[in-house]
Amino acid sequence: MKPTRSDPSAHVDKLAPVEGQATGIGAFVRSRREAHGMSLRELADLAGVGVRFLLELEHGKPTLRMDRVNHVLAVFGKRLGVVDRERPLE
Repeated sequence: MKPTRSDPSAHVDKLAPVEGQATGIGAFVRSRREAHGMSLRELADLAGVGVRFLLELEHGKPTLRMDRVNHVLAVFGKRLGVVDRERPLE
C-alpha cells in the first residue's frame, strides 16, 4: 500500500540521518519516548507538536524550529542549551 500525503510516516524514507545522530537529540527523544511506553501520537499531544515533527526530530532532520524542539524536550524535563565545543588548534 502506498503511503498517503496525510500519513506522517510517508516522508521518513527521505530523511537522511545526520552524522552523530545516534547520540543526538533525536535519539534521546526516541529512547525516552520508548522507555516511557509512549507512542508518537501520545508524545506529540503532550508536547503540542505534530507527529510529523516528531518523526523528523527522531530521524535527525537538520533544520527544525528550536521552540518546538524545546516543547518536546520539556516533556522529559530538558531544554536546548549552549554547550562548549572543542576548537581545532590554529
